[in-house]
Amino acid sequence: MSDGQSSAQAPAAARAPVGRPLLSLALASMMDEVHAHSGAVYLLAQDQPVLEMAVMAGLPRAFAAPWERVGLTAPIPVADAARERRLVWVGGEEEMARQYPRIAVVLPYPFALAAVPVATDSTVYGAVFVTWPGAHPPELSEHEREHLTAACGRLAVRLERAARQSIPPHPEPDLVAAPLGGGVAGTLGTVEAARMVSRLPYGLVSLDLHGRIGFVNAAASELLNVPVSRLLGTQLWASVPWLNDPVYEDRYRAALLSQHITSFVALRPPGEWLSFRLYPSTTGLSVRITRSRAVSEMNRTVPPPDGTPSRLVTISQVLNLAGALTEAVGVQDVVQLVADEIAPAVGSQALVVLGSRANRLRVLGHRGYPDAHVVERFDGLPLSEPTPGTQVLRTGVPAFFESQEQLERLYPARLATPDGFAAWAYLPLIAQGRPVGTCVLSYAEPHPFPTEERAIMTSLAGLIAQALDRALLYDAKHRLAHGLQEALLPHSLPSLPGIEAAGRYVPATQGMDIGGDFYDLVRTQGKAAAVIGDVQGHNVTAAGLMGQVRTAVRAYTAVGQAPEEVMRSTNRLLLELGSDLFASCLYLRLDPAHGRAVMSRAGHPPPLLRRPDGRVRVLDLAGGPLLGIDAGAVYPTTEVALAPGSLLVLYTDGLVESPGTDFEEALADLGHRLADAGDQPLDRLADSLVRHERHHTDGEERLDDIALLLIRAVG
Repeated sequence: MSDGQSSAQAPAAARAPVGRPLLSLALASMMDEVHAHSGAVYLLAQDQPVLEMAVMAGLPRAFAAPWERVGLTAPIPVADAARERRLVWVGGEEEMARQYPRIAVVLPYPFALAAVPVATDSTVYGAVFVTWPGAHPPELSEHEREHLTAACGRLAVRLERAARQSIPPHPEPDLVAAPLGGGVAGTLGTVEAARMVSRLPYGLVSLDLHGRIGFVNAAASELLNVPVSRLLGTQLWASVPWLNDPVYEDRYRAALLSQHITSFVALRPPGEWLSFRLYPSTTGLSVRITRSRAVSEMNRTVPPPDGTPSRLVTISQVLNLAGALTEAVGVQDVVQLVADEIAPAVGSQALVVLGSRANRLRVLGHRGYPDAHVVERFDGLPLSEPTPGTQVLRTGVPAFFESQEQLERLYPARLATPDGFAAWAYLPLIAQGRPVGTCVLSYAEPHPFPTEERAIMTSLAGLIAQALDRALLYDAKHRLAHGLQEALLPHSLPSLPGIEAAGRYVPATQGMDIGGDFYDLVRTQGKAAAVIGDVQGHNVTAAGLMGQVRTAVRAYTAVGQAPEEVMRSTNRLLLELGSDLFASCLYLRLDPAHGRAVMSRAGHPPPLLRRPDGRVRVLDLAGGPLLGIDAGAVYPTTEVALAPGSLLVLYTDGLVESPGTDFEEALADLGHRLADAGDQPLDRLADSLVRHERHHTDGEERLDDIALLLIRAVG
């Protein structure tokens, strides 16, 4: 079967999949058409949002080992392609590092990649990725784009037909070139050619795509100091003890993936340096080995000849997961990343992350449980209770239960609390030498845990623990910051005669979600005062100074100072406090009974006034410099008519300023929105103005916080 077969042939393939490798042939056909040198087909699991690698071509599956099973939300090209139903193109090494840093950490080689969804109009079945050597142009050609899209569309139709007939895709072998033959003559074609190669003064070794040796000449055997019989059929770094270092295997991977000639030098004990030059093709590599001159001064670290061989695939997985966990900020980020990255990799269907507080168990997060109550009922359980979660948290010793019977035999109380799963791994999360939590991985079927798998899972738990420890600290700081911000801002605005008011505060998304923006509405004798301001900075210092400024304004208002005096007194206070921070401020004294407002401004954005007829204008107010700069600064006042039905809009610059936008245009846009929607109830209007700004910066960092105060004269 090929991608070019007629539609009449496709149903036949769906009806009789045995012996007809649908996925392999479809992948091989599209790779051949666009001259890609490797690729893979992923299918979406039926019962969970996970992509599973069904077949790989051109390279050993070990190259993509960290991504054999990935969550649909994982930030990798095939997941993006399937989730967003679009072609994803990564044009080279730099673009990969910028768009998908986790992959770039594991595979830091020059290659290009395209990922394409396998989907019909109604259903996503999976995704395909193909790769090209680093010499591929930085842009995908129209022919390549059209062919890949069409080929994946045809594959999706075939999978749809098979699904209608309840024929699941059957397992298919990967399309990797077969290992070279063990005989010298068979490998090189003729006996005379083999004799010629054997006479060359430098070593020659032929490797297949898996790194296995298919041919080695006598000179190579002598240089490596290993007999030919012990080399044939083995991997070079596994048969030669002093080459047993992931750095050398990495060069083989780099050559195959980039299809660029690569080289390295290695020390053959006790003191001779050898040079290895790797010539790749799509069927394997040819390696030339020579003695290296003048390399002894390089002081290279000699890999230890003893111990268990380091497997680069395991290192790749750890690098990928470590890169993912460094992106976690809060506890829920850690839980989600474990669900997206680690649970699929180890075949787990559900997970729980446990912590402790005040000697009680805390459920920090969970995924994969249809009924959340079966997990959350453990929240608050004393750590002294005999449960596997509390036991692992107290002792720091992992526990593995291969079946429900095994768990219930050790913890009979679990008979009364079934969770619907059949095997569990309880992994202690230990950071800085102390337990910070427990990660529970649950399996739908009984699951054996061999020694190697237990060791890997325990190592992964160390990465999770470091991320969780940071996340717990971040969440604690976040709660502290929000508590401080809430304490410094008014919980509600007073109800004043002749005035309606509504206020909103939105923190910046950088820093600690805390800042120096503030607003207030103060009752005075027969009148009212309003203030809005912005102390520079988005940290605890800015928030603390903001609290002092807001308190000072209230105090000066209470003793009856005029608006210009309130501003001068606050300015002097800021200077006396010795802070290096400045503040903008807008203060107004409201007199709704006489339909007027007196305002004083210190470097603050001008307010907007919506008249009763719906017209909006920016108030051109006199003013002085920012507070905290000049002790002798004066702050003149401006009187503004405030007829019943008029609406004053006071705001900080975060509402109208963002990177790449013009302040005047943003202010005009705010005026248009007020003209159209200004008759709404104030709470609804305030929400819509803030919501518009959030939507405008959706997906971007909001660099500044926002304070908004709406005041309407009601007569």
